[in-house]
Amino acid sequence: MATLYVAASKGMQDWAGDVGLGKHVYKVGCIDEGDPAQAVENLSGFSDWKVLLTLETELDEATILERLAKKEKMVDPTYYPKLKGAPGIVKVSVPAVENAILVALAMDDLPTPKVLKVKPADIATYLTRNLLK
Repeated sequence: MATLYVAASKGMQDWAGDVGLGKHVYKVGCIDEGDPAQAVENLSGFSDWKVLLTLETELDEATILERLAKKEKMVDPTYYPKLKGAPGIVKVSVPAVENAILVALAMDDLPTPKVLKVKPADIATYLTRNLLK
């Protein structure tokens, strides 16, 4: 069984905002064994990575990234030298996350909030929900 993880780095998000990617970038990956926190410990020169969500899965990383690329914009690690070839960096559209949350609330017949504030945990859940469909 492999472990699927979604991680975020404040330093990476600040850098991405500076280079025009937007501040909502996340790392999605899969490891066969070990701790996901160690897998992203010093990824792309940023040491402030936090693992937001982990799930057990039978998929491999190539399949996960292929599925994710169909729905989300993947950042090309060869275009940005700062990424140092790290695969699985995803640029997330916050309006798409908000829409997914609102649709889920409507489907469950729950009241919708007047102001919806998307948190990193909501984005991690959104990304994994897209992968496992």
